[in-house]
Amino acid sequence: MKSDYLPLTFTGTNGLGASSISFIASHNPAHILFSGRNKARADDLISKIAQASPSTKVTFVECDLASLTSVQSAAKQILSSTDRLDVLMCNAGIMAVPNSMSKDGYEIQFATNHLGHALLMKLLLPLMLETAAQPDADVRIVNLSSVAYKNNIPSTGIEFQKLKTENANYGSFFALNKWVCYSQSKLANLLYATELAAHHPSITSVAVHPGFIKTDIFASTNFIDRQIVNLVSGGNWLDTEQGAYNQTWAATTKKENLENGAYYEPVGVKTTPSTKRGRDQALAKELWEWTEKELKAWV
Repeated sequence: MKSDYLPLTFTGTNGLGASSISFIASHNPAHILFSGRNKARADDLISKIAQASPSTKVTFVECDLASLTSVQSAAKQILSSTDRLDVLMCNAGIMAVPNSMSKDGYEIQFATNHLGHALLMKLLLPLMLETAAQPDADVRIVNLSSVAYKNNIPSTGIEFQKLKTENANYGSFFALNKWVCYSQSKLANLLYATELAAHHPSITSVAVHPGFIKTDIFASTNFIDRQIVNLVSGGNWLDTEQGAYNQTWAATTKKENLENGAYYEPVGVKTTPSTKRGRDQALAKELWEWTEKELKAWV
């Protein structure tokens, strides 16, 4: 990609987002915009980028993905800060947090990991489509999923009818609710990329699994939770820098190396989802239609 002029937007002030920003900043993009809730961390990251790439303009946009009002405000700030947008990387998220509801009345993990990102995408899509129509444009959306899409999901894949019900139980009786909620949100990230590709083919939209990385996302987990992830990972842990390789690859590799709507595991390995629900185009369509309906009032 022509990273010497790209305006890029990231979600997240630490972990994978911060690592990806640092990697891409070394290629001197024209403008990096990134969002998050922690201004102190954002200031530290801006200072580091200024040292590595003094010619790159950097803009922090405060945003709480669990609040659609906050996402709406962040999108307005982004749109007022640039007249083109070449890459949107949606990598912020939460994992296995205690049961709760978002400010807007949705299950908190689905609200943060899928719905907040989906609203940000929808609000920024007009600018991205305008950018894609320009000569030699190469516009991308990178959506962070996880191999969790295939573990502990409900039999229906996503239990839409429960997402606005407080203290709802998801999945089977024996499954830990917080892990079911996380897994169905990661399945949503995977499926939504396929629908983005179908509805907006001029933009390259992909889902990626970063690997197993011990970032701050583990702050809410207990000893048992960590052992569960250890078991699933097979002990194959990556550091934060390594964990950012796959999403950075998806944002910067030559366009011909990507298939629109595809899913990639580290690093740059196109992978067919291994479960029925991971390949379920009817479920992807249902997710798209449900998301469109829920976000209608915010667009």
